[in-house]
Amino acid sequence: MVNIPDDLARILRETAELRKAYLVGGCVRDALLGLPQKDFDIEVFGISYEQLANALAQWGKTDLVGKSFGVVKLTAPGGAVYDFTIPRRDSKVAPGHKGFEITFDPEISPKDAAARRDFTINALMFDPRTNQELDFFNGAADLRNKILRHTTDAFTEDPLRVLRGMQFAARFGLTAAPGTIVLCQKIRGSYHELAVERVREEWFKWAAKSTVPSAGLRFLLETGWIEQYPELHQIVGIPQDAEWHPEGDVFVHTCHCCDALVKLPGWKEADEESKIAFALGVLTHDFGKATTTERVEREGRERIISPGHEEAGVALAESFLRRIDTPNAIVERIVPLVRNHMAHLNEVTDRSVRRLARRLVPETIDGLCVLMTADAFGRPPRPPRVPAIVTALQQRAAELKVQNRAPEPILKGRHLLQLGMTPGKSFGQILDAAYEAQLEGKFFDLDQAYAWLAKESGLELPETARIALGSKLNPQT
Repeated sequence: MVNIPDDLARILRETAELRKAYLVGGCVRDALLGLPQKDFDIEVFGISYEQLANALAQWGKTDLVGKSFGVVKLTAPGGAVYDFTIPRRDSKVAPGHKGFEITFDPEISPKDAAARRDFTINALMFDPRTNQELDFFNGAADLRNKILRHTTDAFTEDPLRVLRGMQFAARFGLTAAPGTIVLCQKIRGSYHELAVERVREEWFKWAAKSTVPSAGLRFLLETGWIEQYPELHQIVGIPQDAEWHPEGDVFVHTCHCCDALVKLPGWKEADEESKIAFALGVLTHDFGKATTTERVEREGRERIISPGHEEAGVALAESFLRRIDTPNAIVERIVPLVRNHMAHLNEVTDRSVRRLARRLVPETIDGLCVLMTADAFGRPPRPPRVPAIVTALQQRAAELKVQNRAPEPILKGRHLLQLGMTPGKSFGQILDAAYEAQLEGKFFDLDQAYAWLAKESGLELPETARIALGSKLNPQT
């Protein structure tokens, strides 16, 4: 049974115009799954849009920006927002997700209204007066059996539904019904009709909400829609050395890594943007193997290697991320993860850890360790163990206080100004050289930085600055 908030229950109970109102979609589905219900959508039959808007006005602020889709957003006094809609009939009149002619029909039956929804699991309705589900397309059974099934053949009218299927499969661990796969295959050519921002929305839901991310990726493979993402498609079938990757090819490995990621505390406890960055980072981390993998003879046996795949994967990852309209702020976090995901092969020293923290900006060593752990866990039947090198990296980064940020420059512009220097090209060069020296461990505080600048930097400094440095280093003179 749907757990209806008290304020919404009162609105439904005390508003005569809502006597034929039903909760629909996600809140009903999530209630059956035993999940918290967050978004409440209510479909109201038997009245016009204007009557609905007027009836809701007494309960709070109404927003009519969804008028063309029959939506009234109500902000209740407590701040909760509820979407009320008038049932409609959609007719496909042009290509694209928006190519529909919408006709409102208050007298449509609940079953006919449910028939226009994409999947049976989203066509469920709930009657708040009788506390009963209305399940016209056996969505509850499909949920129990973890099946993703289209509601009607009208599914093919909107290609966005395929990407919605991808993220639903991943969020709820679903397997697509054979008939649904066939319909998706039939409309592969309509991908170009989709607005790129809608593509991004579905991918971001996959990245932020998945419980079994591989189910979404395999859905793309089975339907043929993986071809829309050539950077992802080309890792299918790329072999890996069985000693290090007994699980199979690069696509199989990537699926296991993504599934491992969403079980890690570092992903579960992250904010939404970080979840998206980590998930897309794991998805793209081995894209470079498609162009670098080769078979070589070593020690009398054939080995499969992918030298330099992390650097080769950067451009491919960027291409995929741009293809799905990923904002720059997230791209800039993912790129250093892809480029440095093999950093665990390097020796862990203070110098290497400081430099790694700098290379990762704006991402962090903590974020890299999440990706590296998912990478290590994605190799069944090898047991999922955190690599010792990851633990060592985390410990050393914590000791140096660079686990979640790059080292703060010790010598800054204001210090050069205090030495009487004038901002200019050499100003920046001095600061860059000082920061490099700091990362190398040549000084650890400001006094040491001044000493390095005066005696060891080899930089040409103005005479006034040298005098000022001398007074700082020898205050008694």
